[in-house]
Amino acid sequence: MKFNFKLSKKDKAKGEEDFQEMMKEQGELIDFLDVKKWSVPEGYVEVEYYPLKPPFSYAAIVQNEENLEYLYIVDELPLTREEREGYFRLRNILEYELQAPEGDETLEESFRRQMPLILTSHQKALTGISPVGIRKILYYLERDIVGYGKIDPLMADEYVEDIGCSGVNKPIFLWHRRYENIKTNIVFRDEQELDDFIMRIVHKAGKHVSIAFPIVDVTLPEKHRLAVSFGRETTPAGTAFTIRKFRKDPFTIIDLIQNETINESIAAYLWLLMENKMSVMIIGATGAGKTTALNAIACLIRPNYKIISVEEVAEINLPHENWTSTIARSGFGVEGEGEITLYDLIKSAVRHRPDLIIVGEVRGEEAYVLFQALATGHGGLCTLHAEDVDTAIKRLTQPPMNIPSSIIPLMNCIITVKHVRTPVFLESGKRLSSRKFVSVAEIKDAKTFPEVFSWNPSTDIFKENLSESYLLNKMASTLDIPLEKLLDELEYRKKVLMHMVEHNIRDYRSVNKVLSKYYNNPQLFQKEFLEESKW
Repeated sequence: MKFNFKLSKKDKAKGEEDFQEMMKEQGELIDFLDVKKWSVPEGYVEVEYYPLKPPFSYAAIVQNEENLEYLYIVDELPLTREEREGYFRLRNILEYELQAPEGDETLEESFRRQMPLILTSHQKALTGISPVGIRKILYYLERDIVGYGKIDPLMADEYVEDIGCSGVNKPIFLWHRRYENIKTNIVFRDEQELDDFIMRIVHKAGKHVSIAFPIVDVTLPEKHRLAVSFGRETTPAGTAFTIRKFRKDPFTIIDLIQNETINESIAAYLWLLMENKMSVMIIGATGAGKTTALNAIACLIRPNYKIISVEEVAEINLPHENWTSTIARSGFGVEGEGEITLYDLIKSAVRHRPDLIIVGEVRGEEAYVLFQALATGHGGLCTLHAEDVDTAIKRLTQPPMNIPSSIIPLMNCIITVKHVRTPVFLESGKRLSSRKFVSVAEIKDAKTFPEVFSWNPSTDIFKENLSESYLLNKMASTLDIPLEKLLDELEYRKKVLMHMVEHNIRDYRSVNKVLSKYYNNPQLFQKEFLEESKW
């Protein structure tokens, strides 16, 4: 009989406390030891060096002196021969003695709770190894058993967005927020090692991958997104994978203003749209920042609105309490029985009477159901792969979406997001490489979509045309107020947003807290903002 009890917070804290005390006793002086020092490879110059999981792993950015290419080097404390032997002895013991997590315990919590007891019971396995050596062994055990093996340091780097492997004996590349696409010194040299690594992390997500089912797209426990082509069936060079890292602290509208992805006018305009349950579609190429923009705009939704999100892979992260996240499910067996599609989820979402439906990405028949939901008064927010508004409209009106042209205006606004870069031949000084809302267009009909905001690449300035905004005029008419009053409110909200920027009120919970104050007591909020600037 298996007893599945739920560990108390006290039990978890005790396990973590024992683990940390053990680490302190064994590795207190590790920072000061004469361990192998980092040395820059010949032919390279060091650009940057920063910690990942100190004192065990660091990231070094170096530049080739000849071709000026950047290289990302993971610098980890090496194990001596005796320490490697101790590592394998202890790993063999853990294969038999390490128990599965209990209740809602995470892998890391379970590992740290059990290790002090296991080490106490098997002290002979580490005979002759120094306390610092034991500390290093425990780092590698946690990295390889609980973490992501040799790419675990990359997963700890907050600047890394994507991690990609193209096969065996090919260097891993990543997308770095400062250096963009950059090669690393990490390579899977053995095909079996790479396949075992992929099978382990796919199984960690509760999914299956094999030669029979080589292509999988899963959400890992930390909500990172993993796409895999397994074996040599679809990728001749061997197993390939890409991990799109999930931010625990997602970008907010304040971050987009600070990063100059948008300006405060665009943010205030979108705030009004969200408040009035207008529907917004975000379009762009892969990697343009559509999901980031979706999360940021969704943070502007009134805190008391009921929201239902629909996704194939969980990427949306909201602070709203009245938010239900739904995820599509693949079928079981050859027949695919039990499959739950985006189409099914959107149909179900409408029955729950949400104020707003968020769809991670529309690409098929679910788009028709979404537009039907918009027709019944629900607000909508979604993304779509398309280069520009013309392409988006063509995709919507053609198979498999088949949206009738007559109801295209139910999608009130289309935002085009791009990853822009100054061409090499136009460079002067610092190279411009960033994500921008290059266009914010309103949809009057299937052939008319005037821009209210557009980004000028030559001046890096957002141009606006709010005085002729179709949606603002529509809002003013619905609210029975003059357009000028709505424009005044827009100016006020711009000041509120800039106040948040200046005081670095940027995380999604803080932004949500400000919005709650704004809506729950607007008079008091205005008084505090104008007179005392208290938050």
